[in-house]
Amino acid sequence: MQSTFSGLNTMVNGIYTNRLGLNTVGHNISNSNTEGYSRQTAHAAATPSSEVYTLAGASQVGNGSTVTSVIRARDIYADRQYWKENSTNGYYNGKANNYAKIESIFNDSKNTGIQNAMEKFYQAWEDCSTTASSDTSRQNVINAGQNFAQTLQIAANQVQEQINSLYDDITLSVETMNRLLGQVVELNKNISGIEANGANANDLRDQRDLIVDQLTEMTNITVYETSNGMYTLVSNGTTLVNGITKVDLEMSAPKNNKEYGLNDYDIIIKQTGTIYSPGGGELKAQFEAIAEDKGYIDEVARMATFLLTTLNDQHKAGYGIDGNKDKPFGNDAAQDNATTGLNFYGESDYVFEWSEADGLTVTKKNPDGTLIAGSTEKLVGMQILDILTVNAELTAVDGHKKLATRSGERDENGNLLYQDKNDATKTTTDITQAAKDSKGNPIPADVNGTGDGSNAVWIASLLNCERDKTSAEVNGTDRCIGNGSLYSYYNTSMTTMGSAASNMNGRVDFQKNVMSQVENLRSSTNGVNWDEELTNMIMFQQGYSACSRCLNAMDECLDKLINGTGTVGR
Repeated sequence: MQSTFSGLNTMVNGIYTNRLGLNTVGHNISNSNTEGYSRQTAHAAATPSSEVYTLAGASQVGNGSTVTSVIRARDIYADRQYWKENSTNGYYNGKANNYAKIESIFNDSKNTGIQNAMEKFYQAWEDCSTTASSDTSRQNVINAGQNFAQTLQIAANQVQEQINSLYDDITLSVETMNRLLGQVVELNKNISGIEANGANANDLRDQRDLIVDQLTEMTNITVYETSNGMYTLVSNGTTLVNGITKVDLEMSAPKNNKEYGLNDYDIIIKQTGTIYSPGGGELKAQFEAIAEDKGYIDEVARMATFLLTTLNDQHKAGYGIDGNKDKPFGNDAAQDNATTGLNFYGESDYVFEWSEADGLTVTKKNPDGTLIAGSTEKLVGMQILDILTVNAELTAVDGHKKLATRSGERDENGNLLYQDKNDATKTTTDITQAAKDSKGNPIPADVNGTGDGSNAVWIASLLNCERDKTSAEVNGTDRCIGNGSLYSYYNTSMTTMGSAASNMNGRVDFQKNVMSQVENLRSSTNGVNWDEELTNMIMFQQGYSACSRCLNAMDECLDKLINGTGTVGR
């Protein structure tokens, strides 16, 4: 049978239950704005009953209530969806951030970018085509050419800096990942120890899930929970955390990349020495951004290649006005065309040639103009941009006089005409019939003398006109930028970049909406609802008060029984 004081114990149990409920409500309200916190609920149940005997026989009488567990409200399926979408969100944002920085490098809106420098270079040639005898006009071409080269180099250098900045960000991310993975291991230990005794490590689980939220923003993470409550984290086939063990990530030793003038890095798993490849998140976006940025350096280098080859060849096909008609700065039919004339870009004792198979090659010349055997080297990327400068002969004192603005007369097919060696008043395309100067060079048919800017017209057309196979010989050769003009090549590249950036911004906005939906789904389960919590607070408060009042009533009854029984007749 129940003891005399069992009713007091029943009310005390009710007081404890309602007090713990109030404490849980207070914990929820206090953490309503805590990142990663999950709403907790105190689950109450009736205590085991006691057996009493009545006239009808044995009966069961309850002994009040007790809290069986305090559990957090969490939807694992919503968590998994969030982690998946968060990795995608980090990837899109990482790509969009890189596009924003690259667009600022190639920003032509302030008249300080590549397009502005190229247009000034083109305009200088255009002006010189009509005022070729003007020293100022010719010097403007040289100055504009130098400015254009420097602008290309500055843009490429800024892209280099962006790549180095991305590697710095990756290094910081790796350090952060190592710290977070270590925290997951510690939380795994603590959670397993607490829950081994039947308790629920709610707050520790919230902390661990918040860490996983942060990790999934940097890379893709798949979460597996073991029977003892520990997490196993797997990323792109690599197990980062397995219970109480983890891998350590580090940056590889620098790998010198001469093509782009920088050091490349990989993420290495320290324990095995293997390369870790992130399958999503910001890290994947950053590695892809590095590859894309190198592509932009390649595009700038291809523009420089065009200047060193096609523009140079057209310049060498013309003549200066320095008074040395017998020393042409153009075609020398007695030698390979590539070895003659004066480069506009690069030094005079080098020959630049481009082919689809070999790319850009440079070969050193002997003083007599012949090529030095075995001196050919292939140039790529920043190696091309580093040598892009206006020929020193043009930048020297009175060097503008060597600017090849004049070309010989050409026939309707673009073939250069030479003076007939038998009749100076006639012209010929037959090199064997051409008159020779004192050095044995064929003499082209002059058009308008030193004031002629016909070759400047041809060079300007390279910058702003499509390839015309029926025009000048050099203008009709294959170009490293295709059949378009230099301006159209650059404009196409920038249009492609702008389109890619716009598309990525669209994906960022779309993913933002997806993340909002997933977060709403998640918070609908684990979020703290103030209306609900205040309702529970009133309920537990009233329950606490009722149990206390009932306890007082029982206490008064027992007081009367104990202190009043047996006093009659005294």
